[in-house]
Amino acid sequence: MPVSEFQYFPITPPLLLILAGLLAVMGVLMAVRLLRYASETMQISELTLLVILGLSLIGSYVNIPVAYLPAHRVVTADEIRFFGMTYVIPVVRQTRATVLAVNLGGAVIPLVLSLYLLVKHRLYVLGAIATTCVAAVCHFLARPVPGFGIALPVFVPASATAIIALALTRRRAAPLAYISGSCGVLIGADLLNLPSVRALGAPVASIGGAGTFDGIYLTGLLALLYAGLSRYLSR
Repeated sequence: MPVSEFQYFPITPPLLLILAGLLAVMGVLMAVRLLRYASETMQISELTLLVILGLSLIGSYVNIPVAYLPAHRVVTADEIRFFGMTYVIPVVRQTRATVLAVNLGGAVIPLVLSLYLLVKHRLYVLGAIATTCVAAVCHFLARPVPGFGIALPVFVPASATAIIALALTRRRAAPLAYISGSCGVLIGADLLNLPSVRALGAPVASIGGAGTFDGIYLTGLLALLYAGLSRYLSR
């Protein structure tokens, strides 16, 4: 399969613009010190946070192929609507093996940052508990969609993560929310549903890509906004 066929943004231009707008808002928040408070809580510099969020959004375009599943009937379309969201998938004109890929912005970057926060804040036990809870919620709500892959309601991971993180800890809720939200979605929605991917006939099955990327990204923004707001109100 040519490289261009599995490098694509997993979300439609309107939602991409909304997420880019949210990233711009994060830049504005820097001026009013909310992002500074968030960076203090997460123990990461403000510039680094913005760079990571920007790279994650841009990196959603890049899918790194890791395996080829056996040939199966492939269903293709330009866009698929699910849970009220419109997702973009690549168009493949003939039947071929499904490409199993890992999304750079929706899996690799969030996973690296989550591991850093896990070690930095020593959230091993709480991280395991919160991630298990979020993964269970995401796995229960994730739905296999023929020709597309695994779909998940966009706001569920962020909402579930906020509730679970706050229930477990107030002081370190922000890093815990990012860790459990990112890892919980990847495990519950993507990894636990890998056995059913081949039967869906999707040309590309991207871990952390279409169907789950928006939930992971919004979870990260929620964690940062909560951290900044809570630190701001406590001063």
